Amino acid sequence: MTESVQTSVETRGPQIEPFQAENEGKYLTFQLAEEGYGIGILKVREIIGMLPVTPVPQTPMFLKGVINLRGQVIPVVDLRLKFGLMEEEYTERTSIIVVEVKGLANNIPIGIVVDTVSEVINIQAHEIEQAPTFGSSIDTNFILGMAKTEGGVKILLNIDQVLSAEELGAL
Repeated sequence: MTESVQTSVETRGPQIEPFQAENEGKYLTFQLAEEGYGIGILKVREIIGMLPVTPVPQTPMFLKGVINLRGQVIPVVDLRLKFGLMEEEYTERTSIIVVEVKGLANNIPIGIVVDTVSEVINIQAHEIEQAPTFGSSIDTNFILGMAKTEGGVKILLNIDQVLSAEELGAL
């Protein structure tokens, strides 16, 4: 009797944590400085090539300005600068991903500049691990988790947390 119970427990596979199950799904993946990132596909409104960005005075360096997308003015954030990476010249592969970010009152469309858009992938719950802790002085709330994929590790972003409430209020 105990052998059959033990066998059925072993064949179930690894235990799935709640955060893994809730973050399972389709992600749009992209590159920033040779690293792979992913954003939940439901947060993505569209992907566009680089457009002329109108600078806005007295804004943080990572806020490149605004674009006019079919009559709607959308703020544009350079994720390289937001993450403290070195600024690079934009190329023909540089893209703007327009995402819907949860604001204080409603969803706000924001463009994020990335080096290259890769693909949409389906990430299973067992492929996701929690973000490592780097100590109390480093905020990792914007990281949903780390996805182990065939192409390496992808950092899954909680795009609602990438910009703080104060930064969204300033937009």
